[in-house]
Amino acid sequence: MGEGLLIYGANGYTGELVARRAVERGLRPTLAGRNGEAVAALAEHLGLAHLAVSLDDPAGLDAALRGQRVVLHCAGPFRYTSSPMVEACFRAGVHYLDITGELAVFESLYNRDAEARAAGVTLLPGVGFDIVPTDCLAAHLKRRLPGAQCLELAFRLVGRPSRGTAITAIEGAASGAVRRGGKIVRVAPGHVSRRVDFGRGPVTVVAIPWGDVSTAYYSTGIPDITVYSYVPPLVARALRAGRLAWPVLAWRPVRELLRRMVRRQPPGPTDAARARGLGLVWGEACDGAGTCVASRLRTPEGYTFTALAAVLIAEKTLAGAAPTGFQTPSLAFGPDLVLEIPGVEREDLAGEDIRGGHDDRAGDSGYARRSAL
Repeated sequence: MGEGLLIYGANGYTGELVARRAVERGLRPTLAGRNGEAVAALAEHLGLAHLAVSLDDPAGLDAALRGQRVVLHCAGPFRYTSSPMVEACFRAGVHYLDITGELAVFESLYNRDAEARAAGVTLLPGVGFDIVPTDCLAAHLKRRLPGAQCLELAFRLVGRPSRGTAITAIEGAASGAVRRGGKIVRVAPGHVSRRVDFGRGPVTVVAIPWGDVSTAYYSTGIPDITVYSYVPPLVARALRAGRLAWPVLAWRPVRELLRRMVRRQPPGPTDAARARGLGLVWGEACDGAGTCVASRLRTPEGYTFTALAAVLIAEKTLAGAAPTGFQTPSLAFGPDLVLEIPGVEREDLAGEDIRGGHDDRAGDSGYARRSAL
């Protein structure tokens, strides 16, 4: 089993983890990427077929996808890399998966739903930590409170990011986003904060333009969505004090300087560091009458989770279980998909456990309490 799966960007930090997990599961994917030498070295080590192809080579992509059934795209930033691969998948009738968390990519692919259905292709971005846990938790909360009108999600990753993740964050650092009344609204980064208890006591989280601002809406239909991330207190204070400096990050030379600094760092956390890490996710849904439900997830470390989740979803897609057209993880496989991943635990909260996560300084009522930075 496993023939028909192509992993693109396999020589990247996360791509290699995905390739190794695929082999552990008995799959025999073809490895591909722009860096032929690096891809060949990994493929030889794993005993897999490989090829070198650039995303700006349509004929080469067509040849690479010939005979494949599923592409698992692991080369970001996806705002630049997803479109040529999606076009190739449409031409070849191959299902498309990726590990993005980029808001703009989800919106772009949602708008190509009709094309995907016409081509008989599944478009399922966000098959890693970037979306699977938060999306499944959002759908679970909607299941618990069908009349929900407001959704708040937050996550905390214990561990450091890879170079690729850091570069993607730099690309999107100059803007923020929330969803209000079903529409995406652009806001200043970190414009809102609140208190959340991930299970270790309340901490402050700040709003970020996470992919669920897009996907959770399509998964649940809830019109008001905010997504938060934990940041150290010093960073939260810097956000509060330095909002006027954020437009500087939109300046190309500044972003390029930051990218060069990131590229000098190690590719990503070591195996030992990943084993020590974990992911924590919290979510709350409220209706217009003031009824709220909240739940939490505990997951393996983010990159470990991504490898586990991406390969699981690739297996399901190879087996024909994924619907065609644009999908989110929970739309394709249900809210309990996340519980199929080893090491994931889900907890439903009630009563004081829900209200205890609110920021009492915010003074809102009904919906979850928020405070402006």
